[in-house]
Amino acid sequence: MVSHLFDHTVDYVLETKKVLPDGVDLLLDCLAGEDINRGINLLKPLGKYVLYGMSNVVTGETKSLLSFAKTWWQVDKISPIRLYEDNKTISGFQLRSLISKPSAQPLLRTTLERLFTLFAEGKILPVVDSVWAFDDVGEAMLKLHDRRNIGKLVLDPASLSLAEQQRLADSQAVEAEAEEGDSSDTGGPDDPGDAEE
Repeated sequence: MVSHLFDHTVDYVLETKKVLPDGVDLLLDCLAGEDINRGINLLKPLGKYVLYGMSNVVTGETKSLLSFAKTWWQVDKISPIRLYEDNKTISGFQLRSLISKPSAQPLLRTTLERLFTLFAEGKILPVVDSVWAFDDVGEAMLKLHDRRNIGKLVLDPASLSLAEQQRLADSQAVEAEAEEGDSSDTGGPDDPGDAEE
């Protein structure tokens, strides 16, 4: 259950400190960059920081070596001695790298089985931002790239493309206008237009 939600466009460190002056126990970071320093500083003693993505490294359509170098430079160099003194833990999680390791396969299988069980029990549900037809995959990717989604973008082969949806809406509008026109054109026997002079 989420008790407080802060938009990333505000100073979330300041807002978090207002609510939790001692800091947080766990911080999950999918951004990297300067957010690494902010995240580590938000931890309270015995807190854990987990980096599981690097969205701030992406500039344009591909990951850039220059952008990666800039991100690396912006991050304070983390001293193990400082972590020891502050009683903080830092770790990383990258699924793509983990999948390729044979020794991780049993843990991954067990974890996926647990996730599917929780899903089947209705205890966890994915947040779906929008559903797209295969014909609209380019527009869906653009939305994802521009970070305009909140939740998952789903590709559904049974969905109508945006163009098909527009054609259907236009067709229904034409039919509705035609039906409206037909009902106003039909006059009954008491219709004044039918009266003989």
